[in-house]
Amino acid sequence: KNIHYHHHEMWHDGNGHSHVKASIIGPSLTIPVKNSKLIHGTWQQVVFIEMDVRKRKRNIIVQVMGE
Repeated sequence: KNIHYHHHEMWHDGNGHSHVKASIIGPSLTIPVKNSKLIHGTWQQVVFIEMDVRKRKRNIIVQVMGE
């Protein structure tokens, strides 16, 4: 968080570290579904993690693909 990011000079929003974290985790997730239920492990769950330095309105898009 205390590292110098070129992003700060360009946009002056102080959230360069947020972009690095988000690029490591990625913007999307694929989860198999069977009989209208998510297929995941016992201790697994879907979570949304906000990495920005301020609150923003976010949209979550769910796309269902099947046979």
